[in-house]
Amino acid sequence: MTTASILQPKSGPLRSSHYLRSEPDAVLWGRLPGADDAPIVTIADGAEITIDTVSHEGLLPDQGSNPVEYFGSKGVARENILDDAVAITAEVGRTDADGPHVVSHPIAVEGARPGDLLRLTLVEALPRVPYGVVSNRHGRGALPGEFPRGDHNVSVFTPVEADGLASMPLVEGGDRVVRFPINPFLGLIGVTPAEGGRLHSVPPGPHGGNIDIRMLTAGASILLPVQVPGANFYVGDPHFAQGDGEVALTALEASLRVTVRAEVVPREQALLEYGDRKIPFVETADAFVPTGLDPDLDAAVRMCVREAIDFLGARYGMEPHLALAYLSAAVNVNVSQVVDQVCGAHAAIPRADFAGPEASR
Repeated sequence: MTTASILQPKSGPLRSSHYLRSEPDAVLWGRLPGADDAPIVTIADGAEITIDTVSHEGLLPDQGSNPVEYFGSKGVARENILDDAVAITAEVGRTDADGPHVVSHPIAVEGARPGDLLRLTLVEALPRVPYGVVSNRHGRGALPGEFPRGDHNVSVFTPVEADGLASMPLVEGGDRVVRFPINPFLGLIGVTPAEGGRLHSVPPGPHGGNIDIRMLTAGASILLPVQVPGANFYVGDPHFAQGDGEVALTALEASLRVTVRAEVVPREQALLEYGDRKIPFVETADAFVPTGLDPDLDAAVRMCVREAIDFLGARYGMEPHLALAYLSAAVNVNVSQVVDQVCGAHAAIPRADFAGPEASR
């Protein structure tokens, strides 16, 4: 590990002329921006902004509330610990009633109006450090009551090598490891809701937020229903990697420098291309990805299927009973996460299936 691989604030590559640092006065800890929060910056429709994000792992009370001591105990030198993580821990208020996530102040987009969709594309995601942490705590995760075992929460420090592979031991203190590739993305990305004040950072909802969909890597987009003028979007919860389900409670959480492009989809265009979407919708180069959200996983899956049927009808004129048959035959419905109070499901509809002239309206 070298200091050259550490993206401290204002150091290293900055893709956009708009740059938002995660300084204490530019973030919330455990809450999402509310309608009364003024945007920290306004960007043009179609513009990009580079944002430093900070992972909450290594900052929380069960890890000592001191990232220098916590990461130092894992062999990380002080110069390889992010200065903004240290400052946030020392200066930003958080209570036990708040969530864990460090969230940016809102970013307004010119021309965005309630009823429109806001397309946010992750243009670039650069690791700021070559390490992350996976935690199992709170008696949640997919196996509450079974894990964590013992009296203490579990946090697994996970280094990342220059080849982009993370390594985790098979046995505590042992030499044998499992290695897996990182695929960075933002677990939390959303727009400001019109009502409700500063929402808790954990449960996702129509505003987006902590949706934890691992398909949202560089090149992918999320479309969110604009609820306040300017949309006032925000980001947080950076990940190096995650499996569908995120079963431990967190995945490989680690700080990223991201560049996001924001584009307004006017309501008339949105209705033609996507239907009347009122919850997050994801696009990748290969797939359309409707989602479902509900505290009950079965209900989240059902919502996802309904969203997919409605989308296929709006975009391609597909009759509902035929859309359901197609989804059953050709589309995977996956579990996004089961650990955020509100469960998530998503369906990946291959774009190629509708690419020919046969599917045009």
